[in-house]
Amino acid sequence: MTPDRKPLLLMTPALLWLTGLMVIPCGLILVLAFFRRGIYGGIEYTWTLENIALVFDPLYAQIFLKSAGIAGLSAGIAVVLGYAAAYAIAAMPRRHQPMLLFFAVLPFWSNYLVRTYAWIVLLNREGLIVNLARWVGYEGELPQMLYTESAVVIGLVYNYLPFVILSCYAPLSRLNPEVTEASRDLGASGWTTFRRITLPMTVPGIAVGFVFVFVLSIGNFVTPALLGGGQFQMIGNLVYAQFLTANDWPFGAALSMVLIAIMLGLLMVQATVAERAAGGGVGRG
Repeated sequence: MTPDRKPLLLMTPALLWLTGLMVIPCGLILVLAFFRRGIYGGIEYTWTLENIALVFDPLYAQIFLKSAGIAGLSAGIAVVLGYAAAYAIAAMPRRHQPMLLFFAVLPFWSNYLVRTYAWIVLLNREGLIVNLARWVGYEGELPQMLYTESAVVIGLVYNYLPFVILSCYAPLSRLNPEVTEASRDLGASGWTTFRRITLPMTVPGIAVGFVFVFVLSIGNFVTPALLGGGQFQMIGNLVYAQFLTANDWPFGAALSMVLIAIMLGLLMVQATVAERAAGGGVGRG
């Protein structure tokens, strides 16, 4: 075997896995988006652009924008909380960090549905939060917490926060302490050192965490269905309904393709941000 063929041979299992489980299914979905729905459901193999055009109808465009808003808000909150947690873990002595990371990812050991149902127990009118407020003496009417957009955001942030902690912890733990010490020796305050040294050098981790949460949130349909109570639709619920309720696979495929395009665009932006951060040096901004 020539040395040039050895890397290709080692990559073959990964390429086959990627082709079989990613490229081919996405290709089938793409093709399906250009056919018509049958009169009684199913697929009528007649070429059309109607499904693609319908995606950009104001009704569905509004659902896309609302989904992007909820996903963006969830990702922003998760980045703030996750970065703070990762910063605190990285600042602890090395021997304690594995245990703290273990507790950070511990929620992943339970099922996603169980974690989401737990928030129903906490947020409903007879839940733990309301009872705690009554116990401390609050007599007023508490605002509705369950079946609101806020409940959906809370559920998304809680479920995906460990991704942000891990993605931010990696660059923070690799940060050379001599760089920050040099900044302080030169007279920079703690805030200036963080703003001009620590934060720019950890931007790739922040970008990865944000994209992770945004991509997983915008296509999520479980959390909006359980914590949103069907009060509003996100794009994930709409895709689910087209495939399993309306039996309109071509339109569901068109919605899915637009969703995948948005995700790919975000991944490209994240890669660009990481590349610029890696080549941008320290101390700018």
